[in-house]
Amino acid sequence: MRNAIHAYAQMNQGDWSKIAKCIINQTPYHSVPSKYSFVTIVDDDYPECFRTLRFPPWILYYEGDLSLVEHKTLGIVGSRKCCPYAEDIIHRLVASNKEKVIVSGLAKGADTKAHEAALQQGTIGILGCGLDVAYPKENTRLIEMMKKHHLVLSEYPEGTKPLKHHFPWRNRLIAAVSDQLVAVQAQIKSGTAITVMQGIELSKPVYVVPYPLDFIDGQGCNYLISQGAQILLSADEIL
Repeated sequence: MRNAIHAYAQMNQGDWSKIAKCIINQTPYHSVPSKYSFVTIVDDDYPECFRTLRFPPWILYYEGDLSLVEHKTLGIVGSRKCCPYAEDIIHRLVASNKEKVIVSGLAKGADTKAHEAALQQGTIGILGCGLDVAYPKENTRLIEMMKKHHLVLSEYPEGTKPLKHHFPWRNRLIAAVSDQLVAVQAQIKSGTAITVMQGIELSKPVYVVPYPLDFIDGQGCNYLISQGAQILLSADEIL
């Protein structure tokens, strides 16, 4: 079954629903090699944190140390247009949680700042494309460094492009692998807000950084707080 799932993922560019149909219908397949290591939902070493999801990934391609998902983890998510205030909060959070592995999505802005701040302690990046596709391109060096010394994951096989709808779907994996989750900056409609809602659905401790009323790029954070998310009062609070 393991090889079948990998073949179905290759055939369907990682599309969860299409892979499910192939599994149900026992679609014929040809075994195909993978450039990267992978673990499937039928394997004993499949990370338990992903089994809690309503739609657990059928397969996870990875490069680096997969055991990092078993460590204490802190997810940090935020805007691609990371403001100086959010950047300062990220550095303070990482410095206050040196025993934790930092999880984020390797996007521009807050994600990148979180990974960079955690390179001395451990970090996990989850992509919305194949592991061989450097996205964004300016993070090529960071991604390669994390593959070598940390962990980069994706449910998309090699060659899969970073399509827009991949990223909201990817965010459920960030929420699942994070023991705690902090949103450092968000607009009203954003991937950050989606990740926070995923974390709440999984009953994870979720913290949100408050912003001034007239700061547009932080209005999503204030909205999430109004809906019941915990307000982050200090970087030490989540200890």
